[in-house]
Amino acid sequence: MNSLTAILQFALYFSASLIFLVGFKYAYTYITPHDEWKLVKDNKNAAAALGLVGAIIGFAIALGGAAANSISLVDFLCWAIIALVAQVIAFTLLRVLFMPKIVQRIIENEVSAGIVLCGVSISVGIVNAACMTY
Repeated sequence: MNSLTAILQFALYFSASLIFLVGFKYAYTYITPHDEWKLVKDNKNAAAALGLVGAIIGFAIALGGAAANSISLVDFLCWAIIALVAQVIAFTLLRVLFMPKIVQRIIENEVSAGIVLCGVSISVGIVNAACMTY
């Protein structure tokens, strides 16, 4: 019976995680001033791809930390929302404090800007996941 309960818990958390990952992609591309997915899909923009994939990986790392440390599904969902907010804050801080023209640089397919955004997003996800332990 314990194995069945564990499998059900896995299925629940995994399903919720996949829904959050898809939701994150839509939320992130809606919140940022440029639609990374459109740039990648229509323009084959590598800088946008790097930035978006970094944000998704950073979010997934934090989501994994939330799943591993949550005491309930509601707790997990709360931490998943916090992880999403952290990624948006990371983008905003990068844009405001360090690279004010990052949006334009990504639109112009400047790969170095995409790499910086990718690295910042993954770094924030790692730190976010580490901070979710208690």
